[in-house]
Amino acid sequence: MARPNLQVALDHSDLPSAIKDVKNVGDIVDIIEVGTILLLQAGDQAVKCIRAMYPDKKIVADTKCADAGGTVAENVQKAGADWTTVICCATIPTMKAAAEKIEEVQVELYGDWTYEQAQLWLDAGISQAIYHQSRDALLAGETWGEKDLTKVQILIDMGFRVSVTGGLDVETLKLFKGMSVYTFITGRGITAAGNPSQAATDFLDEIKRIWGYYDEKKKKKSASQGYFLV
Repeated sequence: MARPNLQVALDHSDLPSAIKDVKNVGDIVDIIEVGTILLLQAGDQAVKCIRAMYPDKKIVADTKCADAGGTVAENVQKAGADWTTVICCATIPTMKAAAEKIEEVQVELYGDWTYEQAQLWLDAGISQAIYHQSRDALLAGETWGEKDLTKVQILIDMGFRVSVTGGLDVETLKLFKGMSVYTFITGRGITAAGNPSQAATDFLDEIKRIWGYYDEKKKKKSASQGYFLV
């Protein structure tokens, strides 16, 4: 089972604050997300800045696009994003139009959606989904539970690469043990910590511990010496 990625969400209201925080964690995480609020405030300049700072990182523009998929995806792709997001209520033509202009599209799962809809996304060639505990739901007191884990597993079994987000902390990760989660996404769980760099490291270390990850270079070296790490 592959190690899940760690993604930091820059859910900032201004670009200077986002730049300040990403400097602490950008080299630790696997994926950097330019959050929806930041995009609304700073536009594609936010994507351009993060791309200039981290030319080799995977960057997501969290546009939550509902319409004009091709135009939105092309704009953020030109700014430097690898992936973008569409809201689950977007039409299949909107999703397809976005997918034609950028490396990958992720479907953001909010509100009422069905597995029948999800199959249509797969049929359209879109295989990434993001399962949410939204900010508003968390503020209303909702937490991760069995119903969420069941939905995530069904999506994985359907063939999606499923990312999860919303109120995650290091202790939450163990709930997903044994599941092929693609990416854990957290914003303030890292950026609002007293020591963001340590918080990101703690997240990554716990992911590695739970999913039994070990360094690929060590694996190759051990294999060349006639033994294998297990």
